[in-house]
Amino acid sequence: MTPPNGPAPDDSPLPARPRLIATDLDGTLLHDDKYVSDRTIAALAAAEQAGIEVFFVTGRPARWMDVVSEHVHGHGMAICANGAAVVDLHAGGQLLQVRPLERDTALAVVQALRDAAPGTTFAVELTTGIHYEPAYPPFHQDPGATVATAEKLLQIQEQGQGQGQQAEDESTAPVMKLLAHHPDLTPDGFLTVARTAVGDRATITRSSPSALLEVSGPGVSKASTLALCCAQRGISSDEVVAFGDMPNDLEMLTWAGTSYAMANAHPDVLAAASGRTVTNNEDGVAIVIEQLVARRRADGH
Repeated sequence: MTPPNGPAPDDSPLPARPRLIATDLDGTLLHDDKYVSDRTIAALAAAEQAGIEVFFVTGRPARWMDVVSEHVHGHGMAICANGAAVVDLHAGGQLLQVRPLERDTALAVVQALRDAAPGTTFAVELTTGIHYEPAYPPFHQDPGATVATAEKLLQIQEQGQGQGQQAEDESTAPVMKLLAHHPDLTPDGFLTVARTAVGDRATITRSSPSALLEVSGPGVSKASTLALCCAQRGISSDEVVAFGDMPNDLEMLTWAGTSYAMANAHPDVLAAASGRTVTNNEDGVAIVIEQLVARRRADGH
């Protein structure tokens, strides 16, 4: 099957009986304008009709899932914040499972990165929303954010000392991930510095073209949470087809039995995936799904 705007994916073998598709969003399923194309919408629906579950697996928080929430069929499940949360999109992004970054660990990471990369600024993604330091690039999508030092944002308020319900919520809400931004280092250079400084105390990755790192709890990744969700459904890694474009997708792509890097992917992703498809703007995910569904129908399933 040849797409209208580019070459077909390469000749990597497709799984015999795929049961689940796991796809990243930004730079993968979504076009650069952050919307899902009509072709992709149709492909997602066809996959579900063919009995193949589709999981959106993203670094986005649940509140930023409106771009795809109406295109989740059947189960309505998504993995958000790089594996820190499993959410029900049919229930408005209700959190079904949280794998948090402990606040004392986050504080230790903040100190380590301040020492290793002076000039680093931070944001804290809670289950209740995002908050950031004064010099951190502002999140225009979250105008109600608290602006304070990371140490203050991560402080656990003593019981009875809160200043209203919002302050209490912010001081006790689970931390989904810590974001670290550097104004001068290269993205991959900053990632290397951070991983060396932090070690195994936390999981550090990136998905932005800028020097913006995402810090999760130790062992928390898209892959580890996807593996848990698949185990609950009796689905093996060999029955999973995964798509991605950035370093935060690497573990998921190597865990899945079949994986596709987008043509626009980071070089490490292109090297790690078992297959390659065209760019996100050329509906690379939809093209592979169409092939999977067509073969499933040809096999009589």
